[in-house]
Amino acid sequence: MKYSLLFMLLLWGQSLIAQPPYYLDSVSAFRNQYINTHGVIKEKDRAGLQFYPIDTVYLTATRVERIYEAPWFSMETSGKIKKTYRVYAILHFTIKGAAHRLSVYQSQQLMQSDVYKDYLFIPFTDLSNGEQTYENGRYIDLLTTDLEKNPFFLDFNKAYNPFCAYVSDVYNCPVPPEENRLAITVNAGEKKFRLHD
Repeated sequence: MKYSLLFMLLLWGQSLIAQPPYYLDSVSAFRNQYINTHGVIKEKDRAGLQFYPIDTVYLTATRVERIYEAPWFSMETSGKIKKTYRVYAILHFTIKGAAHRLSVYQSQQLMQSDVYKDYLFIPFTDLSNGEQTYENGRYIDLLTTDLEKNPFFLDFNKAYNPFCAYVSDVYNCPVPPEENRLAITVNAGEKKFRLHD
């Protein structure tokens, strides 16, 4: 049973903390794909994409509180166009002995797409924003099926910047709601973009 669980976690792209080599490979592959397929930063400028060292402290098991038929609401964005979301679930987790929670959101628009209908995301801010990371927060992507896993591991090492971190006057990037503002420093995931000479 133990080895079966480990095998499943590896397939999910997650890993128990007891298996760091596999986990490091998983996050490294995620980052390489992210860099090589970035929708805004191209070619040599991709050298300016920066990340914290991978740290399993920020890979945390969660308790998933599923929220059914939550009301739709307009989420603020960095531009003039608001976007419609609803809370799909709330994740309860612990980092460095302290309890935290984050809401997971579902997009009304993406639900109409066969390709993206199962897409969910977590916009969040933390105390690293501004100096070390993008001032308006970062995102983590997941699927509805991810939350069916028991346990579901939330991985801040896969946090990334919205497109507005690179081109602020083109995109309408959702701004993390107040309920998703963490009162801790998350030294994981993508840092601020820095274009080198």
